[in-house]
Order: sequence, then structure tokens, then C-alpha cells
Amino acid sequence: MDLYEVMRTTFAARDFTDDPVPDEVLVRMLENARFAPSGGNRQGWKVVVVRDEQTKAKLGPMIRPTFQRYIAQMMAGEAPWNTINPTQLSDEEIAAVEPPQEMIDKICGAPVVLLVFVDLSVVASFDSQLDRVGVISGGSIYPFVWNLLLSARNEGYGGTLTTFVGGREGDLKTLLNVPDSYAFAAMLPIGKPVKQLTKLSRKPVEDFAVQEVFDGPSLT
Repeated sequence: MDLYEVMRTTFAARDFTDDPVPDEVLVRMLENARFAPSGGNRQGWKVVVVRDEQTKAKLGPMIRPTFQRYIAQMMAGEAPWNTINPTQLSDEEIAAVEPPQEMIDKICGAPVVLLVFVDLSVVASFDSQLDRVGVISGGSIYPFVWNLLLSARNEGYGGTLTTFVGGREGDLKTLLNVPDSYAFAAMLPIGKPVKQLTKLSRKPVEDFAVQEVFDGPSLT
């Protein structure tokens, strides 16, 4: 596929057929995704490929509490889990909300689930001393993650970048025997989408690209 076509048609796939994802496909995806940039070219990524049904079944309960609060905040008109505006919901109000179990089951029940971790001992976290949540470390892992999804699309498969399980990172690391220096970055369910979307909706360039300063004129 043409590069721009892949970029414009890589959608968040969560509903998959039962078709398996062969090892040779995963190897090709990883073979190409590994050329993503990372700070100092340290390539601190580690991918755990999960096919075992018992392991996948254990991911659902880890996702549920984080997803529950996410849905509760969405229903209340809040931006979920953001670090600027604290939730106005009580623990009781959050606990009363039932997250969509079907979606959790689809994410965890994909033919293959990729768990991506990053070694923080090789990442330059330049914003680690600032009084806000750190984001710069992601620059050394998410280009690789996105390359995986682009590669999946190019191979005729699909997936989506999920992070709900990050709310239970300790449990996840115990389950998968992950060393302390590694942080969870992404969980990618991968499979053959039930339906391949080709038209995605995104904001136009003039909505987010400005010239010279943050409140400058639109680029277009």
C-alpha cells in the first residue's frame, strides 16, 4: 500500500475475526517497526506476544477498574483521567457504572495481544523534574508502537493502541515477569478486522497548525 494511504486508513480496530495472525506476519511487522526513532537510538522497547487464552483472560479484570472510571467520567461530561481537572465523581458513583464488558472481551480476546514496554533506564526523560505528568519519555516508544499498527494495516490486519491496563501496571508486570526498570507503554490487540474502514474523520489542518507562536495565524 502507498504510505499515505496506510496513514489515512489505519483505524482503531477492536472487532476481529477468528483468523489467526501467523508468526511470519508478526515478524515482518516487528522487522519494519524497529526502524522507528528513539532517544539516542537506544531502542528500549520490549514486546511480549501473548496468544495463551489463560493469560489473555487475566487482562480483562486488570482493565476493568480503569475503564470503569473512564466511562463514568465520560458520562459525567468530564475528560477522563486527565491530570489538570480532578474528577468530581465519588468512588461510589464510579463503582455504580458498568463498563462495556463486550469491548473488554474483544480487546483481550483478540487472536494475539502485544504488550509493549519501555526500559526507563535508557530513556532521557527531560521533563521528569517538572511539576506535571511526564510525557517526553513517550517519544522513545510510541513511534515504534504506531509503526506496529501501520505495519498491521499494511499486512491486511488491524489493531488499536490501548492503555487501560496501565492502571494496574504492577499486576501486569507480575503476570508477565517484567523487570522493575520497564514501564508499560501499550497493549495492542491484533487480528483480521471484521470490517476494514477506509474513511476516517480527523480535524482539518487549520484547526491545529499555527505559525510562529501558539496563538498565531493558521498555517493554511
